[in-house]
Amino acid sequence: MIRALIVDDEELARRGLEIRLENFDDVETCGQSRNGREALVHVREHSPDLLFLDIQMPGMDGFEVLRRLAGRHMPIVIFVTAYDEFALKAFDANALDYLLKPINDERLAEAIDRARRALDEKTADEQRDKLLKLVCELTGRELTLDSALDEAAGDGRTFPQRLAIRDGAETACVDVDQIDWIDAAGDYMCVHADGNIYVLRGTMKHLEEVLNPETFVRVHRSAIVNRHRVTSMRAHRNGEYFLQLGGDTELKLSRKYKKSIQRLANRV
Repeated sequence: MIRALIVDDEELARRGLEIRLENFDDVETCGQSRNGREALVHVREHSPDLLFLDIQMPGMDGFEVLRRLAGRHMPIVIFVTAYDEFALKAFDANALDYLLKPINDERLAEAIDRARRALDEKTADEQRDKLLKLVCELTGRELTLDSALDEAAGDGRTFPQRLAIRDGAETACVDVDQIDWIDAAGDYMCVHADGNIYVLRGTMKHLEEVLNPETFVRVHRSAIVNRHRVTSMRAHRNGEYFLQLGGDTELKLSRKYKKSIQRLANRV
């Protein structure tokens, strides 16, 4: 069964899509979100497989929702939008599915069929990479890892205290101590720092090499955490752990990285 979450600021649009989804035996609606902030909460609560995401919402728009969901926890996304031609070309170029308002029943069926195929694990990872690339293209915000590390690390003999972040034509510096955690999806990563999220291109291994291992701990093949941000750990019967960070962020520590428990326990 495919669990779907509907995100749209218009009540009639949400209800209309929910009714249409009742025609698909293998799709169930697990919730509705009226705005971006609700969407983030509901994704954590319901862990949907599929997200119907409206882009044009007041406050936190769909692109900001993608930024905050970016990484291995991101569901398959189908955009529901009345967006302009530029954005639609970007969707097409990245092979991402979208539905134009008002929604056509035939197109909805096609989108659902694509989602079924994308829920294969390998394909789902590829789709997350495409979503992160789309966010970079439409928002103009991307960190090029090589240049950032060159600027930050200098001669490489010491760990950098700051990372240079290129945001369009400007370059800002992020204090490394402000980084909460880093999540990866294929060729892209998300640096979560002081309430901001920076989407960057590069490998987790490369970034790990210049971060101080006394502070940053690998907890999953696609996650590094600042151990000073971990407030509690909860053991799972399968040998994994769930790490609670300040606020409502929870990360999984996989069995492969169980040796990291002691380093984290010294902080908790």
